[in-house]
Amino acid sequence: MDLQLAGKVALVTGASAGLGRCIASMLAAEGCRMAILARRRPLLESLAAELPTSAEPLIIAEDITDPAAAPRIRDAVLGRFGRCDILVNNAGGSRPQPPGELGAEEVWQEAMELNFHAGRRLAHALVPAMQAQGFGRIINLTGQDEPHNVNAANAPNGAVHIWAKALSRQLGRDGITVNSIPPGRIHSEQIDLRVMPTEESRRAWAEREVPAGYIGQPEDLAVLAVFLASPLARYITGQVIHVDGGTRRFSH
Repeated sequence: MDLQLAGKVALVTGASAGLGRCIASMLAAEGCRMAILARRRPLLESLAAELPTSAEPLIIAEDITDPAAAPRIRDAVLGRFGRCDILVNNAGGSRPQPPGELGAEEVWQEAMELNFHAGRRLAHALVPAMQAQGFGRIINLTGQDEPHNVNAANAPNGAVHIWAKALSRQLGRDGITVNSIPPGRIHSEQIDLRVMPTEESRRAWAEREVPAGYIGQPEDLAVLAVFLASPLARYITGQVIHVDGGTRRFSH
């Protein structure tokens, strides 16, 4: 299937590792020109070296929680490519609190900045260019908003889902779609090094919680993100699509 992505310009945040790196690689393989953003420049440089020359990779080493970062990032992408067709807001992270603790104020503020405001500011900065060209795709990698415990990331995840739904309604007639993808347990730095650091713990959790029977690979989610980025996905907007091997128990 031709996803009609050749020549499109995509910006992926959190592109240095894990899901972001995989999504960037897949978009480039489909013919996108790539802007790749993260804080760790050496990892971005290694990713750029792996991409096809047609991707013309633009490396942006930025901390997106800086309120002044969004216009700088927009100007860098538009200055290089003259347009931005696809924004993948992938940068973010879980912030679970120890049992019996609620978390310091700065933890909650940081979680909201990283998981909600940073992506929102970047999307708002790029929307006018997308409107002018009559095409845009905004894809947010979020996380669960079902509170199993106190986690400072749950509230911004829910905020992204609500904001993205509202934005999709406002921008639908401009040819811009806005969707959110909450990953389940998928192999990444966060899951493999922090949440479940041993193979035994990962296997036991998957056998108990995942109907598919295993923890997903980044490619299992990236294929959805790349499809949502394509012109073929024009009628899919305002959605929250879980990629978790069936782990989520809710029917909607």
